[in-house]
Amino acid sequence: MKLATMRTSRGTSAARLDGEVLTEIPGHCDIGSLLAHDDWQQIAREAAGSRHRIGDVGLQAVVPNPSKVLCAGLNYTGHIQEMGRELPEYPTLFAKFADTLTGPADAVATVAEDPEMDWEGELAVVVGRTAYKVSEEEAEEHIAGFTVANDISMRGWQYRSTQWLQGKIWARSTPVGPVLVTPDEFDAATAVLRTTLNGTPVQEHRIADLLFTPAHLVAYVSTMLPLHPGDLILTGTPGGVGRARTPRWYMKPGDLVEVTIDGIGTVSTPIT
Repeated sequence: MKLATMRTSRGTSAARLDGEVLTEIPGHCDIGSLLAHDDWQQIAREAAGSRHRIGDVGLQAVVPNPSKVLCAGLNYTGHIQEMGRELPEYPTLFAKFADTLTGPADAVATVAEDPEMDWEGELAVVVGRTAYKVSEEEAEEHIAGFTVANDISMRGWQYRSTQWLQGKIWARSTPVGPVLVTPDEFDAATAVLRTTLNGTPVQEHRIADLLFTPAHLVAYVSTMLPLHPGDLILTGTPGGVGRARTPRWYMKPGDLVEVTIDGIGTVSTPIT
């Protein structure tokens, strides 16, 4: 099943995507609201609200107001090894906030304070049930599904200190979507993440190369604090980011950066 948060003349609505048709899920303003119900899958399957062609409506971030947005860094085995680093024993984590999120086709503005705006295509996990101190095996049952994110980063600010937070939390800089795909329809073993900048491929990597899997990340984070329905975990980016290139390559107004993951879809972001 594929779910989205669509924009309407009345605000936003959770919706089910069947082919090219979005069907509104009455009573739920977004996917976060839907996931708060234990029987969310049944509610979504049986929904029979207004129908719209997906190309005729705008999409909001899949979960616009999660209680937490957590992110993993240095999480693709091949990328870690090509950088000459040892594989870490534990995940590297940082946080974002709901103000950082934006829709999957929304523009992201450059900022005068930092000209080093970089792309980071990522698989994101959407939590479906409250998870607190769950095992890795149990964690699978707490994942509602997966979506696409671009962890757009302001590198100048990110590397002002050893803590990355200040380069990662700029307002409306993290597009998420276009849909949540439930685990039964997503094959992490075969899916490939691809990022292009103005049509030029800059990232292409198998999701299966993640060092810390989605289930591992859910279990690890839940050791420290509860994860609630709608919370997001961005799982990290593979090699190919602009800062790692010679010469370094950053985004500028007029660029178009697109992140696609097989089985989910594309986040397409104009840079202004």
